[in-house]
Amino acid sequence: MSNPRLYSTEAVVLRKIDLGEADSLVTLYTPHLGKIRAVARGVRRSRSKLGGHVEWLVHAQMLLARSKGLDIISQSQAINSFVPLRDNLWRSSSALYVAELVDRLTPEGEEDYPLFKLLADTLQWLCRAHHTDLVLRRFEMHLFGRLGYEPELYHCVACHSAIEPGEHYFTPDGGGVLCSGCGGQALMVDRLSLDALKVLRFLQRSGYAEVDRLRLSADLSANIKLIMRRYVRYLLERELKSADWLDRLEREGLAR
Repeated sequence: MSNPRLYSTEAVVLRKIDLGEADSLVTLYTPHLGKIRAVARGVRRSRSKLGGHVEWLVHAQMLLARSKGLDIISQSQAINSFVPLRDNLWRSSSALYVAELVDRLTPEGEEDYPLFKLLADTLQWLCRAHHTDLVLRRFEMHLFGRLGYEPELYHCVACHSAIEPGEHYFTPDGGGVLCSGCGGQALMVDRLSLDALKVLRFLQRSGYAEVDRLRLSADLSANIKLIMRRYVRYLLERELKSADWLDRLEREGLAR
């Protein structure tokens, strides 16, 4: 039996770019279809019924029509527009980083319901978290885990010995921690404090509620951010535009 022409799905809008005079090309992440691309026809016209229901970072219930080319978004009704994100530059920029990371790291058409749930939950937590930087770090860690890139934090990735208290290093290309002996001989590594290692392990196993209660010093937070940012850069072989934008906001004192 052939697939029905129309199908319904929840979706989070990861990206939206102009297409022609009034259409938009939309990248969606869905619970059971994974990442898909579709066309929203006429959505940029002022009288479009799709309107604000097909905007960046909207979680919506959509009706799509199959097409020989890209599928067409026929209807969309917002489930959650994450309004607090749109009222705060830092939070909205953090959410765009989340969306860009999912878009860059995931292939099209591969179902991953836990990843969809992680994405939706992360956007919700970014609306209200006290420490959005920790929300981002926890998101990165769990996204890596879903995609098979979870860093090794308990054994040295070179000699495989258990990590003991002391001096540690992180190697992006090795995908985890190096002990003091191996790290001292390696190139392209970053020092990883014992406290930073403990926090990274905590991020791997904890939920957002527990993570948002953490209180980190500026130096510790910077060490963890550096480790995760360089790991992202290694995996993507490029910088994310949204990451550069977050760095700019932080330099200008707008991280809040």
